[in-house]
Amino acid sequence: QVQLVESGGGLVQPGGSLRVSCATSGLAFSIYNMGWYRQVPGHQRDMVAVITSAGGTNYADSVRGRFTISRDNAKNTVYLQMNSLKPEDTAVYYCHAQLMSSIHYWGQGTQVTVAS
Repeated sequence: QVQLVESGGGLVQPGGSLRVSCATSGLAFSIYNMGWYRQVPGHQRDMVAVITSAGGTNYADSVRGRFTISRDNAKNTVYLQMNSLKPEDTAVYYCHAQLMSSIHYWGQGTQVTVAS
């Protein structure tokens, strides 16, 4: 059974930092492309950052230079380091694992709230 379990969300002040993690099990983690998406109520789920199985990365324009995605294949875990957080970063953050278009999985999400 494939599981993606996010952790590390919470409340942080504007300008602060937070790291969210996604621990996976039940899949061959190292060959999956991994990503972080976020969603606010009433809006679509948007890509934040992705990292390929080879380690290549891509970021949404709104977070480039502030967020860093990384992966630890030995721990089957992907991370998202978020710096210089803004109120507009408030959302539920979801972990995504994709092997191909027909084989992909989502985590349950973790809430990140940026407020003073």
